[in-house]
This record gives sequence, structure tokens and C-alpha cells, in this order.
Amino acid sequence: MNDRRASRKRWLGLLFISIAVALIIVDSTIVNVAIPSVVEDLDLNSTQVQWVQESYTLVFAALLLVFGTLADRYGRRKVLLIGVAIFALSSILAATAATGELLIASRLVQGVGGAMILPSSLSTINATFRGRERAIAFAVWGSTIGGMAAVGPLLGGWLTTYYSWRWAFGINVPLGVIIVIGILIFTIESKEPSAQRRVDVVGAVLSVVLFASLVFALIEGRSYGWFFSDTPPAFWTWDVSPIPFAFALALVSGIVFVRWGFARERAGKSTMLAFGLLKIPSFRNGNIAAMIVSLGEFGIILSLPLWLQNVLGYDALQTGFVILALAIGSFVASGFAGAFGNKVTPVTIVRVGIGAEIVGVLIVAFVLSPDAAWWHIAPGLFIYGFGVGLATAQLTSVVLKDVPLSQSGQGSGTQSTARQIGSALGIAILGTVLFASLGTGLDAKLAERADIPAEARTQIVDLVVDSAGTGISALDAQSPDAAADARQAFTDSTRYSALAAAGFLAFGFLASLRLDAGRRGDDDAEGAGDDESDGAGARYAAESTDESARE
Repeated sequence: MNDRRASRKRWLGLLFISIAVALIIVDSTIVNVAIPSVVEDLDLNSTQVQWVQESYTLVFAALLLVFGTLADRYGRRKVLLIGVAIFALSSILAATAATGELLIASRLVQGVGGAMILPSSLSTINATFRGRERAIAFAVWGSTIGGMAAVGPLLGGWLTTYYSWRWAFGINVPLGVIIVIGILIFTIESKEPSAQRRVDVVGAVLSVVLFASLVFALIEGRSYGWFFSDTPPAFWTWDVSPIPFAFALALVSGIVFVRWGFARERAGKSTMLAFGLLKIPSFRNGNIAAMIVSLGEFGIILSLPLWLQNVLGYDALQTGFVILALAIGSFVASGFAGAFGNKVTPVTIVRVGIGAEIVGVLIVAFVLSPDAAWWHIAPGLFIYGFGVGLATAQLTSVVLKDVPLSQSGQGSGTQSTARQIGSALGIAILGTVLFASLGTGLDAKLAERADIPAEARTQIVDLVVDSAGTGISALDAQSPDAAADARQAFTDSTRYSALAAAGFLAFGFLASLRLDAGRRGDDDAEGAGDDESDGAGARYAAESTDESARE
């Protein structure tokens, strides 16, 4: 009876952990649908539009390793609860923001909370469940990510249409309270008692500098110039753009981070990234695949809501309903994975999932047109969502399969970081593709019209690009032909962004071909991610123990 009660408590705990993960995933996607309303209300430009989304992802990616390590050392449930509290409180700041700068600042704080929630949730699952139960728990966790990524736009559309975009953030507060209560009641604290207490502060700072400078360069390159600068930032006085220096800073800090980490690991000291885990083929190859796939997965989520509202004229709720096709595909995939999970290997499911994502993105890319209907787009979104649902949970299982339990926090933090790095780079690169091609394409189309002088052409391009497309409707009254050109240019740029995403997903598929190198002969989920007694995980655990003993 006690075992049954404990089992029920574990699964109820998983429910609230999944809701916590849903909170941060929904928030990262709910903003996409609300953005046009935010742009109009707070008068954001296109760079600020990217930063409203990117500031959250940037901090998220930069701090995942830090909080994954802290969760192992000081308590996974403790870090999870603090993360939920920070996330809920910063959501209040976002909901009441009066300017774009304040909204971006509150999103930065939200990123801190999100970075505490994700790795601690995954390491808690890894420490709580065993064998086949762990595989099911991973599937629930992964399906939550896939499904909520699509439910977010629907919820955001409903709140934005009938209430205000501010409620897209405000809803996090009551949900946060529910999560805290549920986790306190149904989950138990877990941590690694032998973990060293001292944190690698230098490694943490280097990782933040690395990710911040890289994403800054990718986002601001089109504004400040990739090499020479006509419009430098206020803090910059040189003729050369700050972007090459930002890329150089990212490169140098990345090299120093790796060298510093290896040196500390050889000395038996704590590190932000368990470099020794990269000796495990399944962990190394799985993280590479996860990062590349995540880079491509944001091609649709970033650009499509803007296109649906600014080109087709849908409101936020209608946009959410269109993107709901993605959620339906993800939920169908979770049932498919459950039915065939014991008949085919997880790696095979990952490859099928990535392949479906590529097909879905390509379908969407080729059906885009200024007069398209929702039912032209929905099939591609369904197939894409089906692929996301298949790949997400199984890729997590593959990555963590051979990771020793004592390193679960760092392992989960590393794989989450790989995903978030990919997401951050995806938003930066694909956002740049979207807006740069929009400006170039619209300028070329307007140049063909003799009735629009060069000065007016520049003003129209700046209006459309800087408003992230929301200025197109204002053109209808002034110049219907220019508005039609703008809609076509936005459609073309959305297609280019989707095709770029498909290209990155194709690279992710190629990277998944190396995942077999990290698999043992049997792929049965019974032992997925179990103790450090198997395979490469055991070898790494033994090496770590021997090295610590020598110290």
C-alpha cells in the first residue's frame, strides 16, 4: 500500500513538474502571437521585437549550466521552486511594462527563472524514476514541451484578442502559485551529497559572455552593420561596426571557457560543463543533434504569427487556432511514440521526427502566398508538430541514457543548454533572414514603380521593417499598390526564413546519423538512463571517482 501511495505521489509530482515546464515553454511562444499588439501599444521597432523574444532565450541559455549544477548541489526541488517564484514575479513586471525597454528587462529576469526551472525539473525526473517508468516520464516531459509550444499561441491569441497582451504574462502568476503548492506536496527534495560546494564562478561568467556576445552580434548585425557602420550605437565611436568585435569576443571567451573547464576538471574541481561526459558518444552526438535541430525549429514559430496577422489580416485568436494544428500533431506523435516505442529504437523515432519536421516546414514554405487560406497551411503545421512530438522526448532519452545518476543535473543542464543555444541562434539567424530579406525584397519591388520616388521608397521600407510588418495596414489607405508589394515581400521573406529552418533541420538529421555510435546493442527503454553501471557512463563514473581519489 505504501509503495502504491509513493508511486501515485511520484506521478502527481510529475504532473506539477510538467506544468512548470509548460509555464516556461508557453511563455516563450505566447509572446509570438501577442507581438503585433505589443508593437502597436509600446511602439517597438523590429530589433526590439527580436529582443523581446531573444532576451529571454539569451539569459535562459546562458544560465542553464549554472543552475543545473546548483540544483545538484543544493537541492533540485529548492532550485525549481525559487525558479517558479522568480518567473511569476517577473511576469508581473512584464504585464505592467510601460515601455519596450522595461518589457525587455522583465523578460531578462524571466529568463533567470526559466533557467532554474528547466534543468532542475529534468534532473528531478531523472533522480525520481527508474527503468520503464523513467522512459514514460521523459516522454511526458518531452510531449509537454512539444505540445505547449503550440498551445501557447492559441492561449496568447485568446487573451490578446478578448483582453490584452498584458494578460499573456499575467496568467503566469496564478499558475505559478498552483505549481508551487503542487511541488511542495507531491515532490521530495533530491541532491547529490558528494557534490562539491564551490561553484565555478569564472566558468559561469565566461559562458554568459560567450552566449551574450554571440547572440548580440547576430541580432544587431543588420542594424549596426556587419563590418562598417553607418548607424553605430550611442556607446560606439569607431567607424568599424562593433559586430566583428562581438564575434571575436564570443570566439575568445568560448576558447577560454573550454580550456578553463578542462583544466579544472583535470584538477578535480567543479566545472560548469561536465566535459568528461562528452566522452560518452550518445551524450556528445545527441547534444550536437539537439542543438542543430533546435536552431531550425524556430523558423515557423518566429515568423508565421507575424505573417498571419500582418499579411492575411488574422487577429491573434485566429492565428492561435491556425497554429493549434502544430499542437495536435505533437499530441498525436506522443501516442504514436508510445505505441511503437518498444518496437523501434529511440534513435529511429528521432530520425523519423526530424524528417517529419523538414517535410512540414517545406510544405508551409511552398504554400505561402498573400491570398493563402488557413487550410493551406494547417497540414504542414500538423506534420511539423508530429515531428516535434516524436523527436523531442526521444532525443532527451538518447542524450541522457548513459549519463551517471550523480551527474544528472549537469547532464540535463548540458542538453537543455544545447537546445537553448540552438533556439537562441535560431531566433537570431532566422529573424535576421526574415527582416533583412524583407527590407531588400520590398525595396526592389518598390523600385520597379515609377510613381514612388527614392525618398518615399526608403520611408515605406523603414516603416514596414521597423514595425515588423504591422505598418502594412496603414499603407492600404495611402498606396494600395505599395501595400500589396509589402505583403508579397513579407510572404517571400517568411518563405526564406522557413527554407533556412528546413536547411538547419536537414543538418540536424545528418547529425542524428551518428547517434548509433552511442547506442548499445539493446535499445530497450527498460534501462534507459538507469544507473551509472552501464557502458560509457560507468567508465566515466569510474574515471571521475579515481581522479577524485587521487586528489
